[in-house]
Amino acid sequence: MDEKENNRPQEEQANYEPPAKRYIQLKPFSLVMLIFGLVLATAGVTFFALTTGDDKVVEVVSPQNPSTDRKEFKKLYDAYDELKSNYYNDINETAVIDGAINGMIEALGDPFSDYLNEQEAKQLNESISSSFEGIGAEIRELNGYISVVSPIKNSPAERAGLLPNDLIVAVDGESIQGMSSSEAVLLIRGEKGTTVTLSVRRGEMAEPFDVKIERDVIPIETVYAEMLADKIAHIRITSFSEHTYEELEAALDEMEAQGMEGLIMDVRQNPGGRLDTAIDISDLFVEEGKNLFQYEGKGNKPEVYVASGGRKVTVPVTLVIDDGSASASEILAGALKESANVKLIGMKTYGKGTVQTPKDLPDGSNLKLTTAKWLTPDGNWIHEKGIAPDIEVQYPSYAMLPFLDPTMEMKEGTVSPAVKTAEEMLDAVGYDTGEIDGLYDEQTTEAVKALQEKLSIEKNGILAGETTYGLMNALRDKIRNEDPQLLKAKEVVMEMLQN
Repeated sequence: MDEKENNRPQEEQANYEPPAKRYIQLKPFSLVMLIFGLVLATAGVTFFALTTGDDKVVEVVSPQNPSTDRKEFKKLYDAYDELKSNYYNDINETAVIDGAINGMIEALGDPFSDYLNEQEAKQLNESISSSFEGIGAEIRELNGYISVVSPIKNSPAERAGLLPNDLIVAVDGESIQGMSSSEAVLLIRGEKGTTVTLSVRRGEMAEPFDVKIERDVIPIETVYAEMLADKIAHIRITSFSEHTYEELEAALDEMEAQGMEGLIMDVRQNPGGRLDTAIDISDLFVEEGKNLFQYEGKGNKPEVYVASGGRKVTVPVTLVIDDGSASASEILAGALKESANVKLIGMKTYGKGTVQTPKDLPDGSNLKLTTAKWLTPDGNWIHEKGIAPDIEVQYPSYAMLPFLDPTMEMKEGTVSPAVKTAEEMLDAVGYDTGEIDGLYDEQTTEAVKALQEKLSIEKNGILAGETTYGLMNALRDKIRNEDPQLLKAKEVVMEMLQN
């Protein structure tokens, strides 16, 4: 899935009723919103459709008949009548009503609740049903800005270098400050092969830089397994989707066939997904009868979900997390930390502890509200706090460097922040540029020539195009091969095996 309004990091449920068993059932539309959550009445002058807690439709009719109205809407009707009667120009009735609904949602101060008008909801449904194409980034609205929750593994967004917490300030030169995530995603999404330019700010005081991304089909595989040295398996889950549990079982079968003696689970930059999938996966690591998590609906006491019998992972396990691990990833992290004594390695998680319910309104628009919260097995609410690792391991500074624009040509004499970034990248992958000062001098030129020789391309000392891509790929390989969090997780598993 791609470009979400940070909806994948949320466990959305339609018409939730606590099930008799430990599974939470998801209705089709909720499931679609949950997996694909693309980031993102017959409302006329005399009709609003609202939903109550029991999902019944309440019709509020005829502003001219105040005696039949709910009293809390009188002020709204008065304002509408004033607009209709005295505004100097004609008003767009649909836009005004949509604006009123958006205003109610925004007044909640909850970035995870949202309203999609009929056109936005239609585009969302069309984009879901046609193909999974876009850049592959989970986004959310945060204080008037669009923030990246996490790029999806092997997506164009990841290849372009987008990172969690990057702020997208413009799309194709159009400022998106103040837009909802739903509005932003409609600009970011597009067909495979088309390009979009995002202006990105990394860090509070940093200047924005442009990232040109070619849209593509977003990968739907969610589990990646490899056997490291010493029979330690590394399994990475990129999202909690419909078939993730089955993929994980197959990966475990493969690793066990190769003689797995220890396991590193990895949910870094995993923004979440289906709640039932998170429960099933957590169950693999938690002893039968112990708590998995707690669900607290509006006005209800927390309902505790416990582990069942069945397949269990019996080898020593660690879990690697970071600030892009959200929602369903945090359910897994909480279950493993508090109920299975599994060590968490890496960085504090995102902090998403609420549940959203999408509701279709009669005219085809959609209202998505936060309707519940979830708690860890011990009853901790991690919302806006995250889950701290048992062993903190930060990313190296070079892993946070901004993307270099391959269309930008840098050569001897160039002075710019981009040159400084290039110098830092060259230094990180073993090419000496001398003082890192943003000046493309003779030593920088020689370093680039050395890189070009290794890449078997023309040695002209100019950083652009293929050379820039080669530099960023070399840095990405270094980050992957010298991953300090993964190395620490392996060390912890080895210690458990030796003990």
